[in-house]
Amino acid sequence: MKKKFKMENLDCANCAAKMETAINKIAGVKEATVSFMTQRLVIEADDDRFEDIIKEVVKACKKVDADCEVLI
Repeated sequence: MKKKFKMENLDCANCAAKMETAINKIAGVKEATVSFMTQRLVIEADDDRFEDIIKEVVKACKKVDADCEVLI
């Protein structure tokens, strides 16, 4: 499954790159991109675990930038 999510308060391109790296290491994630310019997250992950993966994605983003919100 591939989905797009809007992000709020993503502060810099460096944070976006760190988030992208962290998300791509999560088990079940096939591909993820985080764009600072568009404030968007695009993720492709296993269908059967998608909800659990998204929860892990949100935690990973919070770890990099506590103010950043992934709008689900």
